[in-house]
Amino acid sequence: MSGLPISGGDVPALPRGVRLQFNQARGQWFLQGPERVFEPDEIAVEILTRIDGVRTVDAIARELAVEFSAPEAEIGADVASFVAELLAIRMLERREPAP
Repeated sequence: MSGLPISGGDVPALPRGVRLQFNQARGQWFLQGPERVFEPDEIAVEILTRIDGVRTVDAIARELAVEFSAPEAEIGADVASFVAELLAIRMLERREPAP
C-alpha cells in the first residue's frame, strides 16, 4: 500500500476516535480505531508513543536515532513511511506545527 506524501516538518496526531492502548492482561499494545484494531510491533510502538500532535516527523526520528544509536536519515525514512501508511488509512492525521 502506498502512503500519502509526508515531510519531516509534518506533525502527525491520533484523530478523534483512534487511540493507542496497552492491554495489561495480554501484555500487548493496540491501535484502535472505528471498527478496526491493529497490533503494532515493537518498532511501531516506539513511533506511536511519540506521536502526540506536537512533535514533527523529524523530531520523532531524531529521538529514535539517539535512543537506538541509528542513522537519523534511515530512521527518518522509516518513520515517514510508517506515518504515511497510517495517514492513508486514516489512523493518523496531520496537524499544524506549533508557531
